[in-house]
Amino acid sequence: NQGIKKVVVAVPEKSIGRSFQNTSLMKFGFFADWRVAPYFNLCDASNESDKAKRFVEFFHQDGCKILVCAHATLRNGMKEINDEEFNDCLLAIDEFHHTSADVNSGLGDIVRRVMNNSTGHIVAMTGSYFRGDGVHVLRAEDEARFYPVTYNYYQQLNGYRYLKNLVLGYHFYHGSYLDHIAEVLDTHKKTIIHIPSVNSRASSGLGKYTETDEIIKTIGTVESRDYNNGGIYHVRTKDGRLLKVADLVEDHAETRNLVQGYLQRMKKREDMDIIIALGTAKEGFDWQWCEECLTIGVRGSLTEVVQIIGRCTRDCEGKETATFINMIGMPDADQPDVKVAVNDFLKAITASLLMEQVMAPSWNFKTVADVDSDNSNEMDIRTLVVEGLKPLSSEKTRLIVEEQLDDLKTSVLQDDLVVKAISGNTTAETITKVLLPKVIREKYPDLNDEEVEQVRQRFLLDTIVKGNNIVDDKGEPIDFNITTDDTRESEGNRLIALANRMINIDKLNINLIDTINPFQRAYEMLSKKVDKQTLKIIQDTLAEQQFDISVEQAVILFNGPYKQWVEEHDGRRPDINDPDPKVRELAAAFQKLKNLKIRKMMGLEYEPDMTKA
Repeated sequence: NQGIKKVVVAVPEKSIGRSFQNTSLMKFGFFADWRVAPYFNLCDASNESDKAKRFVEFFHQDGCKILVCAHATLRNGMKEINDEEFNDCLLAIDEFHHTSADVNSGLGDIVRRVMNNSTGHIVAMTGSYFRGDGVHVLRAEDEARFYPVTYNYYQQLNGYRYLKNLVLGYHFYHGSYLDHIAEVLDTHKKTIIHIPSVNSRASSGLGKYTETDEIIKTIGTVESRDYNNGGIYHVRTKDGRLLKVADLVEDHAETRNLVQGYLQRMKKREDMDIIIALGTAKEGFDWQWCEECLTIGVRGSLTEVVQIIGRCTRDCEGKETATFINMIGMPDADQPDVKVAVNDFLKAITASLLMEQVMAPSWNFKTVADVDSDNSNEMDIRTLVVEGLKPLSSEKTRLIVEEQLDDLKTSVLQDDLVVKAISGNTTAETITKVLLPKVIREKYPDLNDEEVEQVRQRFLLDTIVKGNNIVDDKGEPIDFNITTDDTRESEGNRLIALANRMINIDKLNINLIDTINPFQRAYEMLSKKVDKQTLKIIQDTLAEQQFDISVEQAVILFNGPYKQWVEEHDGRRPDINDPDPKVRELAAAFQKLKNLKIRKMMGLEYEPDMTKA
């Protein structure tokens, strides 16, 4: 066991601790079974007493080998022990993207302490290479000390016994989502429903408890609530089935712990049918029988979307297809614009599932005054000094800029007037100087005019600078710094395309839209089934994009230098990993043409037909 004396596993929230319950391993050839003593399972909802004390006690009891706790418990417990306590111990952090290279990150500081001040080992586990805010998870010098093991969704699906397909669905609606959820929710499937934040545009305005009650009424009639078994609702559907429904929206601590305790103890498929949640049941939540995730409202980051999708993609007997459905308020844009928006987003999600970094990095904007007052001579590589930038004058504006810009962008993209302006002939000046302040005032009514302007400037800077990572339909970078009518129009068009946060999306010419059907005066868009074959060709296409080579160039190389090289090397094909860059280019040309042919055969290509290779 590599001389490891103790193991500490840290997860973001208590419910995820279920993934690390007792497991028999020796029968599969491992040196020991995984056994967690109840006293040191600090994620057990039935025992909330003095977790920090038990964390410290664990290191001083020789007979105890494994402890499971939440990230918060790890942070609190580490305040009470010396770094040397982790000598010859293993610290495994699940959902590792919660850490940050930032000096103020508590979890990141713990990682650096264990790495630098003890002989402890660290296992970093995550389903996402990015945090959603562009901040590095690890410093480069720290990351270099890790041995990377990548296991992507293609490998996962390919190795599964039962689950073979993943379907991504986008359902657009007018009015309140509560009026349309019955037409989307399939109560025959094991489902997690994520309702929108009470402050989001998708919220009904009735409050989260009322929304939860209305969803339960949509499912059926409540016959009882079993407080002896976790406070689970027993709901009778119109066709006579009795379903078990869990309410994780409930804030009352005692009731919530009852529900979480029941979910941790589930052993059979019939133990649960539908879970309703708000901020929980996302990353790492373990319910292998989940077949469908129904999410209401646009999510602020691809990280969150991928985490939700992960809840329904666990392999399980009887589950061949997993489904992610996102209900979104319908913008009054033309159908082609909506199709482009959804297609770009589906491509981004799929790329994320393949562990590709598709988020543009975040930037820090400083005024000249900020720089003059900074005593240090060092400046972060992602910091830009902007002349004329208004300084943030209050804690409110600082909070919005640092933590809520994604949510603000969602509000802008869903504003009826903004969407109409973007899809029409409205100038960028009208959008940015008239409509954008209107949305900011509506979302944050307590801001004064000066504060609205400060937020508006930061919003535009964030959008425009990240726009430099976007390419046009010819594959050329868009330069928003050139003040022409064309670039002003492009800036606006990129807002509705949802592409200002994504890179390498426009160049990924794969059409994931399968069907477009009417849906309550709006549109329903479903992706093609993302099976292992589709994932493999998308993965190959992403790899191919590491080489800046057009189809025309690939054809020329294939018909000339490629065939000559193969002939000179006894029929052997060029290797994409060859140390000679010319050989790698020939391999990339062949791979590009091969991928193009496969995509067309699979119906995934919507690029105009190219000349025969």
